[in-house]
Amino acid sequence: MEENCIFCKIVNKEIPSTIVYEDEYVCAFKDLNPIAPVHVLVIPKIHIQDLEHITQDNIEYVKHIHSAFKKVSQIMGVNETGYRVICNCGEDGGQEVKHLHYHLIGGKKLGNKIAHE
Repeated sequence: MEENCIFCKIVNKEIPSTIVYEDEYVCAFKDLNPIAPVHVLVIPKIHIQDLEHITQDNIEYVKHIHSAFKKVSQIMGVNETGYRVICNCGEDGGQEVKHLHYHLIGGKKLGNKIAHE
């Protein structure tokens, strides 16, 4: 765990959050600033900075994240209508918190593109 990481603090229950799913490897909680009716962050319970820091030593956590998407989508009621999963990596990729996390977004028609600049 990283001492100053907000997501590590959520995993350790030092900061309150609305957890929708949790197991030995994964914690999934509602985003504080949702961009859709369903916006859940799915994170590993160990600190992995980003996609570039996935290794053979921590890959088991990433495997569980991917199986958690199905469970979270069912819990949130978007498994049949559809959802989007986004993972930002690094500064240019828009990653704001330096702890690997995936955004599971749904609950409305999202369209084909995320945004234009």
